Amino acid sequence: MKKYLSTINKVLPALGILSILLLWQVLSMLEIVPAYMLPGPTDVLKAFVLDLPLLVEHARVTLIEAFLGLSIGVVLGFIVALIMENFKFLYKAIYPILIVTQTIPTVAIAPLLVLWFGYEMQAKIVLIVLVTFFPVTIGVLDGFKSVDPDVIRLFKSMGATKLQTLWMAKLPHVRSYFFAGLRISAAYSIVGAVISEWLGGYNGLGVYMTRVRKSYAFDKMFAVIFLISILSILLIQLVDLIQHLSMPWLKTKKGE
Repeated sequence: MKKYLSTINKVLPALGILSILLLWQVLSMLEIVPAYMLPGPTDVLKAFVLDLPLLVEHARVTLIEAFLGLSIGVVLGFIVALIMENFKFLYKAIYPILIVTQTIPTVAIAPLLVLWFGYEMQAKIVLIVLVTFFPVTIGVLDGFKSVDPDVIRLFKSMGATKLQTLWMAKLPHVRSYFFAGLRISAAYSIVGAVISEWLGGYNGLGVYMTRVRKSYAFDKMFAVIFLISILSILLIQLVDLIQHLSMPWLKTKKGE
């Protein structure tokens, strides 16, 4: 019975997606919605196949930007969280600033970065760093705050140094929180790259979207949207794989 329910749970998401695509195709074929406004899935797939070499070239640039920005953002976020955990006065000083940075729309920051850094990759990477370091920082901070105080007291009673307590008690507990933040940051990295490319650049999926939008090629617009979604999902799956390799017991617990 459990295997049967498990199979149903795996099939249901695919059936839901297929139902939406089928309804979308029917609306397009019956011209209930004009094709120039909402091209059918078959038209989108055709545009995707025809423009695949160009999409791959633009996706390569976007992925490089996303990977570099995400890497810097993750390292920066972890370091900031570590500093805030160990220095309480810095926690009180930095935390409100972190919150304020997240109230500023990304689209409002991007033009300033283009003015400061130009149309090259630097502006894109800075924007991606800004949108990716926050989830990691907050996730790691929440992990530190959720460590059992009795465990910390036990380490102190055994004469452990702060570094030993951090390494053997806090960091192992923080891992699941870190990966939760990293999963969000991985999705944000692609979106941040595309948004930064909208406002200026020579290559990238955001540049491609701007060009096809101006030519009213909505089939190509939907094709690149699907590609961005696929890339974001693949990045999240990669994070899940890394988490599984570093924390294999979580998969075992889920299986049970």
